[in-house]
Amino acid sequence: MRKANREEVEQAISEGIVFRGAKLRAPADDSKKVRTKAKKKGYITGAHGSGAAKKKAEIRTRRANRHKK
Repeated sequence: MRKANREEVEQAISEGIVFRGAKLRAPADDSKKVRTKAKKKGYITGAHGSGAAKKKAEIRTRRANRHKK
């Protein structure tokens, strides 16, 4: 570990130590994103009539409730 010299210590005492956080990023622009059918709630829950999707939704709910009492 590096040791600070006398000037750095005096500067820290007189001016104080400034901790700079991460720079804020601009919010992501969601309008450019494409939302596929597979991510919509109706398809995830199997509400659109697909037997495979209903089965997958049933498996997901069983897995989510597996360790709940």
